Amino acid sequence: QKLKKDPYTVTMGRFSKVTNYIFDSFRSSDPSHQRRPPSEMADFLNDAIPGLKINQQEEPGFEVITRIDLGRQPEVSRREPVSAEEWAKNMDSEGRILDVDYIKRSIFKGGLCHTLRKEAWKFLLGYFPWHSTKEERANLQKRKTDEYFRMKLQWKSVSEEQEKRNSRLRDYRSLIEKDVNRTDRTNKFYEGEDNPGLILLHDILMTYCMYDFDLGYVQGMSDLLSPVLYVMENEVDAFWCFVSYMDQMHQNFEEQMQGMKTQLIQLSTLLRLLDSGFCSYLESQDSGYLYFCFRWLLIRFKREFSFQDILRLWEVMWTELPCQNFHLLLCCAILESEKQQIMDKHYGFNEILKHINELSMKIDVEYILCKAEAISMQMMNCKELPQAVSEILGIESSSVTPDSDPGEDESGAVLSCPSSLYQSISTPVIAANGTRDSTQQMSEAHSLTPA
Repeated sequence: QKLKKDPYTVTMGRFSKVTNYIFDSFRSSDPSHQRRPPSEMADFLNDAIPGLKINQQEEPGFEVITRIDLGRQPEVSRREPVSAEEWAKNMDSEGRILDVDYIKRSIFKGGLCHTLRKEAWKFLLGYFPWHSTKEERANLQKRKTDEYFRMKLQWKSVSEEQEKRNSRLRDYRSLIEKDVNRTDRTNKFYEGEDNPGLILLHDILMTYCMYDFDLGYVQGMSDLLSPVLYVMENEVDAFWCFVSYMDQMHQNFEEQMQGMKTQLIQLSTLLRLLDSGFCSYLESQDSGYLYFCFRWLLIRFKREFSFQDILRLWEVMWTELPCQNFHLLLCCAILESEKQQIMDKHYGFNEILKHINELSMKIDVEYILCKAEAISMQMMNCKELPQAVSEILGIESSSVTPDSDPGEDESGAVLSCPSSLYQSISTPVIAANGTRDSTQQMSEAHSLTPA
């Protein structure tokens, strides 16, 4: 019953059992006490994280990934952020975006200058249709404003007596008030007491409960709203952009946590193709289920990067380039970057979880974006890509024809988002080819601080 009301808190609360076990192990001097047998650890984690069923046998219906030579990771560069001038040049007299593909490629390769985010995020999140005119968007905003305040009035007009008899609404309000008071309080937009930003954050989340009462409010959702409200600086626009974002993220917060389970399995599949040796090492240390990536996936890296870096990361992901599930390749990029240290120092279960947790605010966002894109190109160029991986990345196989389209390779794999869509954007800022000097990486990483 408690899990149904608040799966995030219960999951993370029980996940703390794993953390407590870790620190108990650190205090033990006997190395034999620092690891549990794999079968016992499977049961232990299954109990710690409800809803994420652990299967020691091969997942039924999933293809076994064998060792495949992916070749070298290509060098990848990034460009400067899209400027307001560049955006305006790609708009006709009625306010239509002329070349949507070009704009998406440009945002993927460089992100957006901050002054442009307030407008461009509405398109990226699906609140504004890409081919709409300025007049159509103004009419849409008017309708959506009316709809928003009708929903807001629903919870605003509930009396104290009514709320006493509505336990779900009461629980939602209580959770929202707790979360709002601890969300991004170091950011000037939300700092201090009686901050107008906090009031808006609270009101939007309460109104979302009216919009989707079945889901209501689950802890972690304030993390997803906070950057959106910060950028929009407008209650109505922030609400509808948040609704669009939650449409993408809904499964992460549902009672059965099917979205989280699926993503962890998909991530494991991608990582095994990328580096089966590293996967085998993680499995030998009871870490093959990748639960240390849980927070990354649940709230899309929100607590792993500084506030300004998360704005860049999210807008890049929202382009849906260069393939489906790019966020999983970002996970792969981070893990591959840390692989050497984890394996060279023979980290066990305890140390791996501790090391991954301590990466928060120390990851170079531009480097990781380069590396994840390089991994995507490496996989897309592979002529023996397993079917399971093709499905995760959104690559469909088709028969080879003599007049192959440029979006096909010789094996007939058709990319749902062909690499040609984004490779033409240049203006390098930072390059990654899968390797980097670790001293330089760490010195740059430590310079990152929360906004």
